[in-house]
Amino acid sequence: MYNETLADSKRRMEKAVEALKKEMNKVRTGRATTSLLDNISVDYYGTPTPLNQVGTLSVPEPRMITIQPWEKNLIPAIEKAILRSDLGLNPNSDGQLIRISFPPLTEERRKEMAKVIKRMGEDAKVAVRNIRRDANESLKKMEKEKEISADDLKRGEKEVQDLTDRFIVKVDEVVSNKEAEVMEI
Repeated sequence: MYNETLADSKRRMEKAVEALKKEMNKVRTGRATTSLLDNISVDYYGTPTPLNQVGTLSVPEPRMITIQPWEKNLIPAIEKAILRSDLGLNPNSDGQLIRISFPPLTEERRKEMAKVIKRMGEDAKVAVRNIRRDANESLKKMEKEKEISADDLKRGEKEVQDLTDRFIVKVDEVVSNKEAEVMEI
């Protein structure tokens, strides 16, 4: 039971860090990445369909994404979906290919993005700490019900704290890497 609690906590903390990484991919930096378009859906014959399922996405240059639709009649729907998204991107089409250029971010915009990234990191740290709290409560409950000894409780709390510290460091690494990427000119 004691080991299950630790394993569950570790698994949940890993998920919190993975969720943070996924959120970080959505943050627009000066560099183009197709993961920015992951949440965009196109109206494909009346069905909302993810953008990557109606065409080929590629990054031919560091500041450009191209979309090659599988059906030419989808170009207006794709452009409309990109404009509707809150990413502030302007698609350009030549009738065959849609190009999305990423202008360099201004200094002010980069600083705003860095603040957003730090807030995301703090949210992830809160999630990790909440998992620690849940694990400690579970261990205390086990000790109260005489399933584990007081020594096991202390050892378990120490292991949970070590796990928490390790994942907080991972969150800080993810945040600092993304921040460096955003501040890069």
